[in-house]
Amino acid sequence: MEISAGTRTGMEAIYATVAALTALDAEDAALASVGASAVAGDGVDVLQRAYEIRLERMGLEKKLEAQAAARKARSVVEASDLQQAMIPPDAPLHDRTYTEISTVEEIAGILTISSGAASGFITQSRQMCALPPVLDALSMGSLSWQQARIFADETEALDHPAAAALVEHFLDPDAPNPARGCPATGLVPARLRARLRGWRERHHPESIEKRHHKSAADRRVEFTPDRDGMAWISAYLPADQALAISNDLTATARGLQGENETRTLTQLKTDDFARRLLTNRGATAIDRSTGLVPGEAPEKIIGLATLVGSDETATVASTCSDAGTQVDHGLSTDGTDPGTNPATGKVPTPRADVLVTVPFFALLGLTDEPAELDGYGPIPASMARKLLADGAESFRRVLLDPSDGTPLEIGRTSYRLTKAMKKALQLRDGKCTFSGCNNNSLDNEADHLTAWQHGGTTGISNLAQLCPKHHRLKHNSGWEPTAATKHEPPGWTSPTGRHYQAEQPDREPPQWPPGILSTEASPPEIYSSAHSPLENVLLQLLPG
Repeated sequence: MEISAGTRTGMEAIYATVAALTALDAEDAALASVGASAVAGDGVDVLQRAYEIRLERMGLEKKLEAQAAARKARSVVEASDLQQAMIPPDAPLHDRTYTEISTVEEIAGILTISSGAASGFITQSRQMCALPPVLDALSMGSLSWQQARIFADETEALDHPAAAALVEHFLDPDAPNPARGCPATGLVPARLRARLRGWRERHHPESIEKRHHKSAADRRVEFTPDRDGMAWISAYLPADQALAISNDLTATARGLQGENETRTLTQLKTDDFARRLLTNRGATAIDRSTGLVPGEAPEKIIGLATLVGSDETATVASTCSDAGTQVDHGLSTDGTDPGTNPATGKVPTPRADVLVTVPFFALLGLTDEPAELDGYGPIPASMARKLLADGAESFRRVLLDPSDGTPLEIGRTSYRLTKAMKKALQLRDGKCTFSGCNNNSLDNEADHLTAWQHGGTTGISNLAQLCPKHHRLKHNSGWEPTAATKHEPPGWTSPTGRHYQAEQPDREPPQWPPGILSTEASPPEIYSSAHSPLENVLLQLLPG
């Protein structure tokens, strides 16, 4: 059997990677011969160069793993196809079924994995081979196996044209509408999945409204025992409710942190979660019409409108700065440390706003395109309309221009510049700007890229969102942000000089409902210079 062109190309890439690794090993051996002296004869810092060689070697080894994975995926698919080809065309279904089972078991034995894992690997390999750009990127080592699997997962329920369009959007820089910001090959798996899932939700053949309605019927809570006397409790919930719970736990935990608190943020969130669920375990009656314990106010229940902590009046001193909100809880009224007080959940928690980005026509109910919930991703437009119509003060509406998808305005109840700038940062960055970080806007801090004392200005082009961990790293290490702009967050340069490109929201022009535009005019051409874009669209919608 002749070797396929893809296999031949893959082997050439593997040979090139191995040659590069061999050259690095030779250089490392030459450095080792210098001994422990700090500087070699040509002025090279031996330890620094040895460190850099290992970083370069890791990059090549990662590439080699991906290239080997691509070759293995091709071999699995080709072996399965050859086995099927050897079955006579008139063979009964019984023979075909057991031939397939036999092939799976043989592959499982060779790879030393379970038959279920082998079956899944065959399926994933077939999905990858059906997406040539993904397999090619894997063969060249620019995508890892884990990244390639995410492409396979997120295109599984799409028809071939939609799957091909998704792959083209993220992997072809010459596509009509390529992805913005950091390329897919440079995104960590969690961020890549979020970006692909966002695109998939917008372009799925079935609207997100219908899919959400079906999935909401499967909501559930699951209990899974684990080792060492531990267990997992997980809940499958609508996105707005799940995010409300997560954000509320985070805000409470942040408020409990202090000098006398020894628990980590994760431990504080977990303890507060358990305390909340177990505190009212003695309640015996629930009103079936409202789902509440008798006498309990609806606003006390975490629901659609509760994306932050308590609305109760603060009884402790609080301080705010443009680096984030900090609450100094000190001691409780009984003199106990709030970190050990069983009533710590009563401590007021910081308030924070959450952005809901809504295409203009979706807000009016004229299209079914998804809205975007900060910290989660795409949600049904009906969910966004309900959140905003219910008057949830924690939400801030962001309307998108119907012509090109750019933000038109941020709904607000206050006009102070600091708040507006923070919301503009949330809108521009979407999350912590550090490479690979997934921390959402609620838990981030605004930071000057060029420090104020070094001449930095307080403008959005000199600001970025950073989570507490990466905020500290920036000020205590050699990591340096690159320049930001009004519309793009900063990238990052490591202490060894490696540059990590900025990621930014990958917005698309919203859909236009039928009948709004004439076939002769494009969106910008119908606008009158005497009106704002929003007013021009309203003029198109209103009779007369």
